[in-house]
Amino acid sequence: MAQGALSTLYEIEPSARTAIEHAAGYGVFSTFGIKIFFAGGTTGKGFVYNNRTQRYTYMKMLQVQGGLGLGISKDRIIWVFETQKTLSDFVNLGWDFGGKARATAMVQNHGGMFSGAISVAPGLYLYQLTQSGLAAELTLTGTKYLKDDDLN
Repeated sequence: MAQGALSTLYEIEPSARTAIEHAAGYGVFSTFGIKIFFAGGTTGKGFVYNNRTQRYTYMKMLQVQGGLGLGISKDRIIWVFETQKTLSDFVNLGWDFGGKARATAMVQNHGGMFSGAISVAPGLYLYQLTQSGLAAELTLTGTKYLKDDDLN
């Protein structure tokens, strides 16, 4: 799954390879979600890879959403951590998105290195691969990333 996601990303957005290779690390997650009328949820599994230590940390993701909608989604999410602190915080503290948080596309601010990526926080970028290609916008509501104790 991870190799396929990265290959697809590099094909769609070649500058992502340089961003990932020069980052402190990256994470790759496969997610599946369903939304029926006013409620929905998404689950996912993946890992975070530390480029410096060359170690994997296996993680899981849970998301709860509200609002009107209907559908099923299957996505691959690639996180890029610019610094060791950002990577360490994500892995050790988990990551929460709450309420009506919305991330918007970050295209020009890094000389093209993060073209197509979403700036989620300082030093933290996200690429979302959908069936239609690379997403330019993502709304995250009630999302939690945490270590998968069964796999670590």
